[in-house]
Amino acid sequence: MFHIEIEPVWRFHKEGSPQTAVVMLGVLNEIRTSGKLTSAAKHAGLSYRHVWNLVEQWSEFFGVPLVETHRGKGTTLTAFGEKLVWAGQRMQARLGPQLENLAQELVTEIKPFLHHRPSVIRVHASHGFAVSKLRELLDREPGIGVDLRYVSNQNSLVSLAQGACDLSGVHVPRGELRAQSVKACREWLDPREDRVISFVTREMGLMVKPGNPLNIVSLKDLVDTKARFVNRDHDSGTRTLFDQLLAQHRIDEAKINGAQQMEFTHAAVAAYVASGMADAAFGVEAAAKQFGLDFVRLLTEDYFFVCRRAFLETEPMQRVLDVMKGEAFHDAVTQLPGYVAASPGAVSTVKEFLDIVDATSRPVKIKP
Repeated sequence: MFHIEIEPVWRFHKEGSPQTAVVMLGVLNEIRTSGKLTSAAKHAGLSYRHVWNLVEQWSEFFGVPLVETHRGKGTTLTAFGEKLVWAGQRMQARLGPQLENLAQELVTEIKPFLHHRPSVIRVHASHGFAVSKLRELLDREPGIGVDLRYVSNQNSLVSLAQGACDLSGVHVPRGELRAQSVKACREWLDPREDRVISFVTREMGLMVKPGNPLNIVSLKDLVDTKARFVNRDHDSGTRTLFDQLLAQHRIDEAKINGAQQMEFTHAAVAAYVASGMADAAFGVEAAAKQFGLDFVRLLTEDYFFVCRRAFLETEPMQRVLDVMKGEAFHDAVTQLPGYVAASPGAVSTVKEFLDIVDATSRPVKIKP
């Protein structure tokens, strides 16, 4: 099985001039991270002299320097260089899942023309760090292909009910909001034919700037501090959860500064805060830590998969369960801040799952 990667090109044009500049933001990011041009060159597979020439060309094109060298202290980005890097990271966080979906669609179109056709498992799931780790491990499995499409939390179950996927990823919170979230899923669950597969738990909360300068420790503080907020899109399960939390604590969204500003992934809202364009966002802890942000935990979510009973018995799906239960996946999840491998691969009926839901829906204190 092969894979396609779609990567954007940052090509800058000057008005009224044929001159252009293709800036390799990965090179600048490596300089920012390591402080060394040699490291950036090695990371890009280029010579030191070539990278230095590129940086000089980019600086000449823009008319301002992108890097500064300090004798004995390495190389740092200028404020302008930093701005370019953050723009690239926001773009990647925002468009990454969509580009992955497009790449997967192309693979699906090409596949019938290939002689080697592995067993393909169609997965529709809300975007998440643990899902990406699972996909990486499954990609190493010979004879199994994964057609992973990132869709909203609710739409993944709709896809399964309509036969558009084999495995549906869903996440629901623990505590008082759990029953409310499961109620939205219940109409798409078939107690006779569906089976629920345990996967991971993840911590949800507020992402804030390093050091938490506004001292935000609750949802109410978003209003009281007039913090600039960046929200998730309306179709995401995380946005639904945030709206439920606001309603639970009787907080008017209209009083949150920037609540209508939206991004489409956990990483995107984290990058937005990290770049200084907002003071806070709501999402998973792993995204906050990826961008060096502080995190205020508010609640825990369970992420699980649902599939048809008949598909569960197939050889490809059994191999997926083996990967979920394996040491490699457990170790990968351990490296994700706020994630815990919660008996991954364990299978239950819908009734057993709903019984567990009832048992875990007891009130949990959440900071308003």
